[in-house]
Amino acid sequence: MSTTVIAIAVVAANGVIGDGRDQPFKFREDWQRFKRLTMGHPLVVGRTTHDAMGLLPGRTSIVVSHHPELVRWPLEQPEGSRGLAVGSVEGALALASTLDETVFVIGGGSVYRAAWPWIGALDITAVHRSAEGGVLFPAIDPQQWRETFREPGMRFDFVGYARREPARPLPGG
Repeated sequence: MSTTVIAIAVVAANGVIGDGRDQPFKFREDWQRFKRLTMGHPLVVGRTTHDAMGLLPGRTSIVVSHHPELVRWPLEQPEGSRGLAVGSVEGALALASTLDETVFVIGGGSVYRAAWPWIGALDITAVHRSAEGGVLFPAIDPQQWRETFREPGMRFDFVGYARREPARPLPGG
């Protein structure tokens, strides 16, 4: 089974995706699209982002933490959700690739950076304004990425990118 790894993020004009606790922008249309695209697929997520979002219905969250044994799960899990915790992004990607052909990396910043060599596509909500915050999305180098679609909007665009060269083969794959 060949697995596609997609990074999905809301990115401000200055590259900011958060302040270490929360993301600066929340758009209803973006959240609806996020739910539609990720439903049924495994999510690779850092512990801080997991703590902010929790388990999402209809998806397996693979939480990356230096201390996976300390990751907290809700007593009542949303319908169709499952939580797994691992100690590395490589381990999360290897595990996710056994679950589905499409894997979404949903943040935060350190998880995007660690997963970058294996990511084959980007699904970006490109916000038209800058934001405060110290957590940045990795730079999208046009030498490495080509735009595949753009849906312009008033406050943001939905933009897709594909890696120009194949992504690194997944760990254990």
